[in-house]
Amino acid sequence: MSEEDKELEILKAKRMLEMQKNITQRQKIEEVKPETKKPQISPRELVVKQLGYRGIEVLQNAESQFPEESKVVIEKLAELIQGGEVHEVIDGGKLLTLFRSLGIRVRMQTTISVEQDGKMVSWSDKLKGDIKQEYETPSEDASSESVRSNTEQSQSENVSNPTETF
Repeated sequence: MSEEDKELEILKAKRMLEMQKNITQRQKIEEVKPETKKPQISPRELVVKQLGYRGIEVLQNAESQFPEESKVVIEKLAELIQGGEVHEVIDGGKLLTLFRSLGIRVRMQTTISVEQDGKMVSWSDKLKGDIKQEYETPSEDASSESVRSNTEQSQSENVSNPTETF
């Protein structure tokens, strides 16, 4: 063999060593990757991440009232989210509509609020306040009615005797 052939063989051997090192490094990295992967996210956690305003409240009510049915809905919803079919944030109203469209009548605690004197007050508190005012004001109303009746009497006397006023 000539010197060029020997050099060529040496270069080939070096190249083979480098390739083997690269292969072993890749194998080590691939072995480490499964260990460093995120733990599997449960379907519920995946759905919770996608929920918006009052969504968690609706989900908790559904789970407490219908545990088996809501578990199936959560799993199917998680599949849709993972599949990329659901991209939008799911707020409480949309989730409640979903459950109700499936025949699952999730009950929610509701309150009606109205504005009174610049504050938001519950409807029941407003009604309680109005009832209290009705019971407190009759004495005031009675005195104002007596004033009104006296005024009305004097006006009616003036109407009955029109000549006295001229």
